[in-house]
Amino acid sequence: MIEPHAPAPPGAPPPWGVQGQARLPVRPGTGRFLVLAGVFVCAACGLVYELELVALASYLVGDSVTQASVVLSVMVFAMGVGSLVAKRLRPRAAAGFGAVEAALALVGGCSAMALYAVFAWTGGWGGVWASGSRYLLAAFSLAIGLLIGAEVPLLMELIQRIRRQDPGGAVADLFAADYVGALVGGLAFPFLLLPQLGQLTGALLTGAVNALAGGALVLGLFRQDLSRRGRWLLLIANVVVLGLLAAAALLVDDFEHAARQAVYGRDVRVALRTGVQEVVLTGGTHGHPLGLFLDGRLRAGGRDEHRYHEALVHPAMNGRHARVLVLGGGDGLAVREVLRYPDVRRVDVVDRDTGVVGLARRDPALSALNGHAFDDPRVHVFTADAFCWLRGDPSPYDVVISDLPDPGITASAKLYSQEFYGLTRRALADGGRLVVHAGPVSSRPRVFWTVEATVRAAGLRADPYRVGDRDSGSARPDRTAGASRAPRDWGFVLASARGAPLGLAPRGPAPHSLTLRSLAADARAVWLTRIPGLAPSTLVHPRYSR
Repeated sequence: MIEPHAPAPPGAPPPWGVQGQARLPVRPGTGRFLVLAGVFVCAACGLVYELELVALASYLVGDSVTQASVVLSVMVFAMGVGSLVAKRLRPRAAAGFGAVEAALALVGGCSAMALYAVFAWTGGWGGVWASGSRYLLAAFSLAIGLLIGAEVPLLMELIQRIRRQDPGGAVADLFAADYVGALVGGLAFPFLLLPQLGQLTGALLTGAVNALAGGALVLGLFRQDLSRRGRWLLLIANVVVLGLLAAAALLVDDFEHAARQAVYGRDVRVALRTGVQEVVLTGGTHGHPLGLFLDGRLRAGGRDEHRYHEALVHPAMNGRHARVLVLGGGDGLAVREVLRYPDVRRVDVVDRDTGVVGLARRDPALSALNGHAFDDPRVHVFTADAFCWLRGDPSPYDVVISDLPDPGITASAKLYSQEFYGLTRRALADGGRLVVHAGPVSSRPRVFWTVEATVRAAGLRADPYRVGDRDSGSARPDRTAGASRAPRDWGFVLASARGAPLGLAPRGPAPHSLTLRSLAADARAVWLTRIPGLAPSTLVHPRYSR
């Protein structure tokens, strides 16, 4: 909060005490410009910290709407508290602002590494440690918000120290520089810092810029407001902060390598950021099972991924299946199962990440696991968002396989909406069938049955089923690594406009882990978990939550 400045009565001392107008090494107009430039830089850095927390939390914790809400609400609240606390520092505005910026540079610059470290080294401990990233996220949001909130009253005091003006004009100048700086920071984060430097290095560089801007403004422009001891203390503090940030930047690659090993194990073979997500491949050599991780979540595990993909694909292939559409499935594992049917004439794969498809083609272990599916001339790959691609009114398909991330992940909510299933129904041929991966039933039954209700709301008849008794090291297309948190089943929904019997193709290839008896038993068991009366999820009212 900015406390308004009432006009001082004649003969009254200025609000900053006996110092009067600041003694500057430059003209007042130049000094005013430099202060506003400092406001611009500090505002840009502050917004980068905020966006960095939101992005990293969404990746590490999931559910981007919840995490963004926590960061924004806590930070805005803390900014108000910080503004009130900073009132006590106004008599020593220059020293206070320098200290605030040094602290903000250190806290904000190191926040990404601290969050990643807690996620990597304590996330698998279980208990309260499993939520350590959430607690640390709230703590950093609070600390950074307090420091950002303290900036404005102190900058208001500094700009008035240069040249006294009416409070409205000073506030307008400060806020104009602040908002323009926020715009630049908001655009720099997704288009420059994140793609070019990554989250860790980007945050450290932002902290260094923050420290340099704050230190240069105070020590260069308002050094006469500080005692000799105060100048040395502020200089030493900024040098220490810059040294710590520089050391962290030099070690960031080793840190990221060690953290990645803590998350994924020591047999990481491939780690890349595709522009869509982080993709990590582990194992696949020397007898170690292959693991494909997308944004920290195990998408496919070589130990028993066939059980998931057989359950996803084979019940849907019970009927005509000349033309098949796979939504997602860039790893080629669902396509492998489809191609086991010799009468399939065409398979279209729609995946938004060319990096995953490229790995599925080129990586020896992954391409061997998917049976070199993308080398088959019947397979055609389209790089697109599944929702947008379906809006293009594609040719009818006999089978549509929705092999997409878990509906509990906010970014996937639109791909489990009534509108999405309406588009999918339009893409089905007469008698065509849709199968949907709907998340684990045992740990999140409400999410599973919301998917089923949403499919029915789109005018399709739904037959839910699941595959249970998974291995502790199994593929978890919806969860992070860690056997202690692994759900014990996969849930699916088979749907069609006229209804399709749940079964297996009589003359189709025999699955390795799925039988008619086990499929029927699992279908009966899943109904015992039914939650009636759930409303469907829509684009404007998503109803999935963890």
